[in-house]
Amino acid sequence: MVIPLSSKLFEPISLRSLELSNRIVVAPMCMYSANDGTPTDWHFMHLGQFSVSGAGLVFVEATGVEAVGRITPGCPGLYNDDHDAAFARIIKFFRDYGSAKIGIQLAHAGRKASTNVPWNGGTPLSAENGAWQTVSPSDIPYADGWHQPMEFDDNIFARVKAAFVQAAERATKLGFDVIEIHAAHGYLLHQFLSPITNHRTDKYGGSLENRMRFPLEVFEAVRAVSANNTPVGVRFSATDWIDGGWDLESSVVFAKALAELGCDFFDVSSGGTAPAQKIVSTPGYQTGFAAEIRRATGVTTIAVGRITDPMQAETILRTGQADMVALARGALYDPRWPWHAAAALGDNAAFPPQYMRTHPSLQGEPIPGNPPSPSK
Repeated sequence: MVIPLSSKLFEPISLRSLELSNRIVVAPMCMYSANDGTPTDWHFMHLGQFSVSGAGLVFVEATGVEAVGRITPGCPGLYNDDHDAAFARIIKFFRDYGSAKIGIQLAHAGRKASTNVPWNGGTPLSAENGAWQTVSPSDIPYADGWHQPMEFDDNIFARVKAAFVQAAERATKLGFDVIEIHAAHGYLLHQFLSPITNHRTDKYGGSLENRMRFPLEVFEAVRAVSANNTPVGVRFSATDWIDGGWDLESSVVFAKALAELGCDFFDVSSGGTAPAQKIVSTPGYQTGFAAEIRRATGVTTIAVGRITDPMQAETILRTGQADMVALARGALYDPRWPWHAAAALGDNAAFPPQYMRTHPSLQGEPIPGNPPSPSK
């Protein structure tokens, strides 16, 4: 039976032919717990809990398309068969028990790669601890004391684009419902976009058109090898929060170019390019960026950034600032956030049958069959 929904947050939405049960997204969140790029039981638990949380879509964290594209040695990858097998186990759990769809974020960290996991400082790895050569559009380190990246040459261009393609092919074969390309937070594709990090003088640098060229080439190549019914979107930073850096006006141009290539959604974030950024962080501080991208393109847009309250999320959608909302730390703090949001908004979220007796409407009711009916 289809129950009419009263809130916008729990209204279904489609990406291509994929229908999501609601507009709640669990954002990609780095766990730094992979083993040589292979997801572990931690990922199985972490993602599995969100599959039954009532969210419409759950993203796997930033997943390196090649080994040197990982942020840390603990970040997952999608470039060998061991990775495939571990992800296949997680996807099977989603199919067998979950109500949410599952997406993967394909990423390359560029000059921000080869670092320690955060609880070991998050600083650049030393040679003794397995540091690797990083790459970037220009040979500019992220900050003092960071690795100097190797500047892209023709071979690196070809290798990295091929890595994105093969990762997309693996994701498609595995059956991920959605693919998202990471072009935000100062990672590789963002490094091409921003004049702070891209000082090239060839066709991949200088003008806005040139700085967008490689990220657009990567998107086009990924879209070409992904299944026709698989939504492919892009997360990008709307601004560097640095004077003279990447900004909202440039983001609108980039988004329009992506839309022309068949981009299905935008996941709008901000920042991450360099330590000089001056972010003004307040509840919902990035939703204005999402609203402008949505208005300029008409493409399905996800808002993210300190969205924690159900009425706040509902207001973002009702006022047309975005089509979907994504939670990261809020979801970690409250993995059952969609259940609680539904209760607050007087609506319904999916409960697995094993947990159905926790629904507010059934509080105090006996478990069916427990105690058993008395024998006659």
